[in-house]
Amino acid sequence: MTINPWGDRRRRRIGLLGGSFNPAHEGHLHVARVVRRALRLDEVWLMVSPGNPLKPRAGMAPFAERLASARRIADGRRIIACGIEARLGTRYSIATLAALRRRFPRSRFVFVIGADNLVQLPRWQGWTRLVARNPMAVLPRPGWTRRALAGKAAHRMARHRRRPPALLSGALPSGALMSGSRPAHAPWSFVPATEHAASATAIRAAMRAA
Repeated sequence: MTINPWGDRRRRRIGLLGGSFNPAHEGHLHVARVVRRALRLDEVWLMVSPGNPLKPRAGMAPFAERLASARRIADGRRIIACGIEARLGTRYSIATLAALRRRFPRSRFVFVIGADNLVQLPRWQGWTRLVARNPMAVLPRPGWTRRALAGKAAHRMARHRRRPPALLSGALPSGALMSGSRPAHAPWSFVPATEHAASATAIRAAMRAA
């Protein structure tokens, strides 16, 4: 299955697992499978970034190579690798999510990140608006989980935390209003899962040593 970059009007529940995928590995697949089951998602998109503003270019494989590695681990039906961010021309996650909501107006998107990215979230452009507008699922990562749940982002969002089965249950669509004119804040969940030790950094180091 390929994703139409111009969008469609199908009703779906879609998890967005973005990243460099430098390269994609079993840890990414583990996260995609866990979050799809836990949140009862129709699809999880492995959304390969053309360039992460917070990561150095040195050691970053070409975009086409990283996208190909994501396609190798995806099944093309429930877990789909895509380069839609490059087609959209967006550089930051907040802009990507806004563009996807416009192009897929009947889809419900969940932003999926690991605990390491929850720690780094306050460094992201417009992060408070990102989490306010988009439901988010956080999964454990070795060495990061406890720090993430005690960190700045988790503390700020504490009252909006929900159990995973309730993340999309009755949640207001992005941009919906509560009583009066105050925007609703999107919920987030920590999704318990076995921590997967695979890391792209370790894979690249092993390749260099081989």
